[in-house]
Amino acid sequence: MAKPVVRANKLLVGYGGAPVCAPVSFTLPEGRALALVGANGAGKSTVLRAVIGLLEPSGGSLTVLGAPVDERSVQFRAKVSSVLDDDAYFPALTVAEHLYLTARGHGMLGAHALVEELLEEFGLTEHARSLPTALSSGQRRRLLLAAGFVRPRTLLVLDEPEQRLDLRMRSALAERLIAEKEAGGAVLFATHDAELVRTVADRAVYVDDSSSPLLGAAEAATRIAAEPA
Repeated sequence: MAKPVVRANKLLVGYGGAPVCAPVSFTLPEGRALALVGANGAGKSTVLRAVIGLLEPSGGSLTVLGAPVDERSVQFRAKVSSVLDDDAYFPALTVAEHLYLTARGHGMLGAHALVEELLEEFGLTEHARSLPTALSSGQRRRLLLAAGFVRPRTLLVLDEPEQRLDLRMRSALAERLIAEKEAGGAVLFATHDAELVRTVADRAVYVDDSSSPLLGAAEAATRIAAEPA
């Protein structure tokens, strides 16, 4: 049996003690991917923020890597990589410097080669010496995704990683996430992309204010397709 990386039991998340969605329960083991799906504002991002320790749960229980969440813990930071905010970059560093500093700061061996590989994979080689502020919004998104993959991790947490990616890059991202699972990593992501769910996710949680059922990937993709544009 694969060990659970994230375990949520009737998890309540919100602000000021007021929950933003129904209780969420799921277990995410090693080598698996779980998608959070639902309408805009349903609470998906808020659940992710609790998982990575940026928000205290309002109720229920939540463990990551077998322990209560503590984002100050060295062990937690060494094993949890996340891409949530669009401005989480160093504005004074070039694209390559940002990735290299992130890799070296987390003790990655062969950092130079890894950075070169990710620059190529995410279509950023020609922008390696550019500052993030000189990039388009889509290029900045690719930089942040590359930064999520340039560091060691057992758990990868992504908030709508498909944002501002073209079809080719969405397909490349799906392949990268499948490889992440095959290497034994756990992936937790929120998305509105039905194809990403169908291709990558093993299960999904439908997040809303009345219920949060656990779904198969195909059923979750169908629900996404039925959502109003």
